[in-house]
Amino acid sequence: MPIKVMGVASGRKDSNTEILLKEALIACEEAGAEVRMINLRDYDVLDCTGCTACTIGMSQGKNVGCTLQEKDDKDRIMKLLLDQDAVIFAAPTYDLMPSANYLRFAQRSLSYETAFLEKIGAIEHRDRVAGLISVGGSTRAWQSMALEAMAATMFTTDFKVVDMMLATQVPAPAQVLLKDDLIERAKKMGQNIIKACKTPVAERGWLGEEDMGWCPNCHSNALVLGEKQWDGLHYPIECQVCGAGGNLVQTEDGKWKFVIQENGLLKDRTTVEGRGLHLDEIGHTQGGFFANPENRQIVAKKIVRYKGKKFKELED
Repeated sequence: MPIKVMGVASGRKDSNTEILLKEALIACEEAGAEVRMINLRDYDVLDCTGCTACTIGMSQGKNVGCTLQEKDDKDRIMKLLLDQDAVIFAAPTYDLMPSANYLRFAQRSLSYETAFLEKIGAIEHRDRVAGLISVGGSTRAWQSMALEAMAATMFTTDFKVVDMMLATQVPAPAQVLLKDDLIERAKKMGQNIIKACKTPVAERGWLGEEDMGWCPNCHSNALVLGEKQWDGLHYPIECQVCGAGGNLVQTEDGKWKFVIQENGLLKDRTTVEGRGLHLDEIGHTQGGFFANPENRQIVAKKIVRYKGKKFKELED
């Protein structure tokens, strides 16, 4: 059977985001893959309501799905997307981050959390890979959270990111066509996606630029000071995206690098096992709340102060 690859765009039609995505998909098609592509602008995807029904169900060992499942196109897209061997996501950057329509789509994926569903026996494991393309009009300084935000949405549906590219300084429609290096880089991503799919799962690894990002685990460029986690685990420095823990170490040439400590991948969000531990946390915090009726009584009493409080809204 041919390798199945899907492209998901969230930018303007026939402009920079779609052009780079299509170049990557053409490379996949030329390698014999079965290729399809959608643009999220063509579909209706509602905002997550934050009802937490999906996680409440999963923390109790049940797959209840999403309460919006029958109201928009999200489920229809996900059934196709989760049946792929690889997906390439491409999004324009607005104010440091990927576009709102991309984030809206991604943040609705919690009810499809594969690690949680596997842990409760609702689905079987499937290995998938992903490539990420972010496009913006400025340098990385104005796209500093673009790829990082996109990478942070890959864990939920268990996509192993094998390549990422940041297309900078292409603000005008289709301006990327003036930059042959970016077109070639997109083509290389498509080739890397096929290479990853043809590599045994246990041997799949990073195929992008070797020195990309601070984190040697997920290649993000975002580190934060560590804080004590719910179970007491603490790292001095954490990767903001994958959760790898370690510290900054100065090298002989005076530069700094992030070194992951021995147990620093204990809760690695890029692994099924690491994300599965997060279900334990949800069960402890959310489950603990609902398990004690007194908690709800206290909330019901205190919420009166806020529920009945009204302020002026828009003027007529």
